[in-house]
Amino acid sequence: MAQKKLPKPAWHKNTYFWIAGILFILCVVGLIGGDNTIRDPGQKREGFLWLLYLVASGIMLLNGLISHAQTVQHYRETTEGTREE
Repeated sequence: MAQKKLPKPAWHKNTYFWIAGILFILCVVGLIGGDNTIRDPGQKREGFLWLLYLVASGIMLLNGLISHAQTVQHYRETTEGTREE
């Protein structure tokens, strides 16, 4: 039985990168417009809220890099020896 061909890994298909980008945009908006522009309704008032979004963006970016590296490694191990050139 023939196995389904694995799609080539692409970074833009990884949700972690998209979330990191959105969090970074929120960080910039909070830095420029102040914490009130990104504060959730009912959230307690904190200073430097934009900094939390920056840290969260960095963590998501790291998750994306690790996840993508594992996907690429799996792809290489799976397609090793089955390449048609």
